[in-house]
Amino acid sequence: MAEFLTDLTTLRERARQEIDKGPITAAYGADLERVIQVCNEALATEIVCVLRYKRHYYTATGIHSEAVVGEFAEHAKDEQEHADKLAVRITQLGGEPDFDPEILAGRAHTAYDASTDLVEMIKEDLVAERVAIASYTEIVQWLGDKDPTTRRVFEELLADEEDHADDLRGLLERLPKDLAAQDR
Repeated sequence: MAEFLTDLTTLRERARQEIDKGPITAAYGADLERVIQVCNEALATEIVCVLRYKRHYYTATGIHSEAVVGEFAEHAKDEQEHADKLAVRITQLGGEPDFDPEILAGRAHTAYDASTDLVEMIKEDLVAERVAIASYTEIVQWLGDKDPTTRRVFEELLADEEDHADDLRGLLERLPKDLAAQDR
């Protein structure tokens, strides 16, 4: 049977001495400031995604828009939940979630989109999802075993982003061929 690396008495003493650090213990292996920065970048990404999906939801028009706006609304809701998860994790790590509107777009991994064409909206959302997937995959790999809790947050977000990308690809495939091919 494997033994603890540190005896329980020592663990308890450290816990009392460093009570102000909350969940961050000596076992935390990541660069805390960098993890908070990366989480704030992801928070900005999610907020920009919420705004992009909301805009697309409210501005999508045309005969095929009814089938698409429901996905836009659902994705906006999911992206808001992602932002909330990230804000909670940043706070748990002792950081401050940065919601400064003046720097959100510059810090986000994805871009805002003001397309008015339905197909272009879907394509831009799919591009953004693919960027988030690539970014979050790298973050998960970078975190590794150094911060398993933050890694799990990003793994959950990654799974949702992959689902969103699949939904959007499916929307493009189901649109009439002449409509979906117009911007190629």
